[in-house]
Amino acid sequence: MAHTIKGKKSLLVRVRRIRGQSEALEKALDQEADCAAILQQIAAIRGAVNGLMTEVLEGHIRGHLGADDASPQQRQEDLEVVVTALRSYLK
Repeated sequence: MAHTIKGKKSLLVRVRRIRGQSEALEKALDQEADCAAILQQIAAIRGAVNGLMTEVLEGHIRGHLGADDASPQQRQEDLEVVVTALRSYLK
């Protein structure tokens, strides 16, 4: 997955941000914070995960399905990977 290697730094920044948000959510729950604050934190985490998914998925599509040297069979295999990932993500 060359696209994740090229974008490794920005992907790790996103993952670390998600980890921080998750830890903040855990702390808020532990401290019995207001429901609105909990919901806001969950929404922030969901947005961060969606952004991460979008960045990795776009890199995959551009790097694999958009590759000029990919054979039709390779494109079909990569397409199946994308479809499987999307189905799993959208459940």
